[in-house]
Amino acid sequence: MYYRRKVLLSLLQLSGGSIEKIALQKLLLLFSKRQAIPAFEFVPYKYGCYSFSANADLTVMARKGMVVESDTSFGKNDPGDYVRQLHPEDEQLLRSVVSEYGGLDADALMRRTYILYPYYATRSEAAARLLSKKEMDIVQSEKTASYETVLFTIGYEGISLEEYLNRLLRHDVRVLVDVRNNPLSMKYGFSKSRLRQYCTSLGIEYVHLPEVGIRSDQRRELHVQSDYDKLFARYRAENLTQTIGVQKQILDLLQRQKRIALTCFEANIHECHRKHLAEAIAHIPEFCYTVQHI
Repeated sequence: MYYRRKVLLSLLQLSGGSIEKIALQKLLLLFSKRQAIPAFEFVPYKYGCYSFSANADLTVMARKGMVVESDTSFGKNDPGDYVRQLHPEDEQLLRSVVSEYGGLDADALMRRTYILYPYYATRSEAAARLLSKKEMDIVQSEKTASYETVLFTIGYEGISLEEYLNRLLRHDVRVLVDVRNNPLSMKYGFSKSRLRQYCTSLGIEYVHLPEVGIRSDQRRELHVQSDYDKLFARYRAENLTQTIGVQKQILDLLQRQKRIALTCFEANIHECHRKHLAEAIAHIPEFCYTVQHI
């Protein structure tokens, strides 16, 4: 079993076997923020901090009968003692968080997390009700808004779904342009339908343009940079010369939405075709903006 799922079961166990969904996310944040390496990461959402990954784990465990899910809560249905299976430091931290905050209701927990971590309150529908004007001013200061037109590029290799989404939010990306030829991924959250769902839930438009992607069969035997260089030379010669219309479509989208991001898998921009696609778009005469890799 994944260690992070043991954390979730332990949290349910220490909380008497059942927790409201909103409270669970808040307690999980308070625990993760105290860890040297957080078990979960979060995005700002409707009621504050939210981990899509934690919710996915709970949903999987519900299907397996390990937890019971209702409209408002999760309950532990597995008799195992998972607290004793945690690392000693994590057990101590989790017990401390439950002892300190476990008795608070959902509103009190939301308020507490909003004050401690105001970034996660920036998209909350409850923040104005729970916080004072001064506290809301702090939340507002955490919001990123920019009027500069920027063409971003981003890869998801080596980072969590939440880290990826937070990069988009912190750079005020308004449209994510998926430039993978085949938008499927073994990594949680990055296949087309899921990624569209999560972006939409955060107010980011998702667009898929497979025409400017590279077929998977062309990406075999890539071991050193010279292999990538040969692939991209072929991409520039065969694809980019034939997809000028799509490149202009991306430029039009940039001019209308101001801040868009091209996305693919690789973390290293020199190993990804999105670098060459962005450069081709930047060479269109009407382009007079910034390109930034995040």
